[in-house]
Amino acid sequence: MPIKQLWAPWRMEFLKSGPKGEGCIFCTLPKAKDEKKSLILFKGKSAFVIMNKFPYNNGHVMVVPYQHTADITDLDEKETEEMWKLIQQSVEALKKAYHPEGFNIGMNLGRAAGAGIKEHLHMHVVPRWSGDFNFMPLLSDTKAMPEHLERGYDTLKKQFRRTK
Repeated sequence: MPIKQLWAPWRMEFLKSGPKGEGCIFCTLPKAKDEKKSLILFKGKSAFVIMNKFPYNNGHVMVVPYQHTADITDLDEKETEEMWKLIQQSVEALKKAYHPEGFNIGMNLGRAAGAGIKEHLHMHVVPRWSGDFNFMPLLSDTKAMPEHLERGYDTLKKQFRRTK
């Protein structure tokens, strides 16, 4: 069976947006007072869950350690354990909120591997449905997102309150 590509041209807005400003967003956003504006869904002891501002699909979240590192081997056992627990919690919340048929879960380490933010590692949790990819991104650099990011935040935040 030939390999199929997942094209995401709408993410060029993120990639072409140039310098991201002072500091690391994964270090500064958890300190912000407005969790909704920062898209923070859940804060743990050594990691947190945040919605992706430039999602591949509705419900695309990331699990991020507080430790600023690009090297996965820098995480200690407790950080690693909490990240995996938050990945499981994210899957549970997404299942309850959106009933996806599958998930892509993964980490891009380094620019060559596709990391948009290569300085601070983060794990992507992307809900998937049969047929969630159509012709629009191929023809017009447009991705149909049926739910606005803010509404998705409200939907998922309720689920994270229930799974604590």
